[in-house]
Amino acid sequence: MNKFNLITTLSTILMLLNIACTQQKHDTTEAVKPLYVTEPVQFDSDDPAIWVNPEDPSKSLVIGTDKDENGGLYVFDLKGKIIKDKTVKGLKRPNNVDIAYGLVLGGKKVDIAVATERMTHKLRVFSLPDMKPIDNGGLPVFEGETGEMYRDLMGIALYTNPQGQIYAVAGRKTGPKDGSYLWQYLLEDDGSGKLKATLKRKFGKYSGKKEIEAIAVDNELGYIYYSDEQFGVRKYYADPAKGNEELALFAKEGFTEDNEGISIYKTSDSTGYILVSDQSANHFQVFTREGDKSPNNHPMITSIKVSTNQSDGSDIYSKPLNDDFKHGIFVAMSDNKTFQYYRWEDLAGKLLKVN
Repeated sequence: MNKFNLITTLSTILMLLNIACTQQKHDTTEAVKPLYVTEPVQFDSDDPAIWVNPEDPSKSLVIGTDKDENGGLYVFDLKGKIIKDKTVKGLKRPNNVDIAYGLVLGGKKVDIAVATERMTHKLRVFSLPDMKPIDNGGLPVFEGETGEMYRDLMGIALYTNPQGQIYAVAGRKTGPKDGSYLWQYLLEDDGSGKLKATLKRKFGKYSGKKEIEAIAVDNELGYIYYSDEQFGVRKYYADPAKGNEELALFAKEGFTEDNEGISIYKTSDSTGYILVSDQSANHFQVFTREGDKSPNNHPMITSIKVSTNQSDGSDIYSKPLNDDFKHGIFVAMSDNKTFQYYRWEDLAGKLLKVN
């Protein structure tokens, strides 16, 4: 072996040893354990949403997508057991799901679960808690788009404005870089008691690095956050009337690969935490909800190791549900076809150590 090859070999060995030591140190961090793990879906778990029963929070539900061409929406109780008579099968690759309360349809208010059906390019809408379809077979979105995979639905988040109007913010597998990646629709009665989706704006920058899937809405503060994967988290106003200016770009550093699922824990109407999945590290990075010095400066507080593997989607509820979840519940998907339920206080214990 010549001198050059020897030096190259030694450098490679040292680099590998350094990586191994770093990984070993990283892996010794104790992961937060879930209180419950759901029964498995049939194909591929991807994204959860929490519906809180207004009459009895202990009877609240978790809805999770089973992402497959013969997939569905699985409904679980608060111990992770599948509720078979509410679970919806036969959906064409449902990707993400979100919840909203009090949609006025046919003169009555109904809570809804909205899922993205990738292969049909439609939003699928179901009433809660019975999970009956109220969308007449689906609401087509991204109409007129001709780019490859420009209509392949991915993320969904629902925004309820102070007047009670409900908007769906939809993302897709890929899209343009001209600031129109996300499309926002008003969900409303068409005048005959049927649901329609009216396009209200196109917005959202895109780096082109990978895709945009995870979208979250802060109803109280009126913001939309989304993960531009491998680039960062972007922030916009949720109200279309306030314009399409990007307000913040954060979570750009410290992620192993993809920045993914976004959840917001609210300690008051204006304070709390934004959790972003560091997918390949099995961590959730935590940022301030209210910002630091300005509302649009969101520094990272800490990174919490969890027991999920390759977590794509997550959801959180910030108030008591039952004796198991006295301070709220955090639900995150894991790539073994399950969703994991965490007590907020178990995650908050990690936050207290850095405050």
